[in-house]
Amino acid sequence: MRLDDGVIALRPFSEDDVPAITAACQDPEIARWTLVPEPYTEDDAQAFVAGATTAYAVVDAESDSLLGAISLDPAGDGNGQIGYWVAREARGRGVATRALRLLSRWGLAQCGFARVQLLTEPENVPSQRVAERAGFTNEGLLRSYAELKGRRRDMLMWSLLPTDL
Repeated sequence: MRLDDGVIALRPFSEDDVPAITAACQDPEIARWTLVPEPYTEDDAQAFVAGATTAYAVVDAESDSLLGAISLDPAGDGNGQIGYWVAREARGRGVATRALRLLSRWGLAQCGFARVQLLTEPENVPSQRVAERAGFTNEGLLRSYAELKGRRRDMLMWSLLPTDL
């Protein structure tokens, strides 16, 4: 599968992405908001690529350089769960919003999900802005919803339905 909007593209990961994934995941902001291990090693990147059946590389549509990662996983009851990160040097350019639009709409139209959703921590304002710009609706705060890296955390639930498009 390849999705492309002319600026960014989503494609399967390959072994060639391992060095760029390893470099990007050295960023403490990625580790702060995701399940990415700390420290992040080349072995972590190789394991990620080997098991990336529902994750896609977010790349520049022309150069194919890695900008980030995005995944869409079944979450039960016809729902799809999206997660993403963007490399530091690619932030502030709309990369995450474009990737989220591409994958969420594909998930609703082609995968048959009745709903796609994502979670953000209340303090992760940049990710909340991405969700808003991609057309997601904030459904509210889920108190002590998830355990991330040994700590219970509140999460904001965001959703996109076919009727929102």
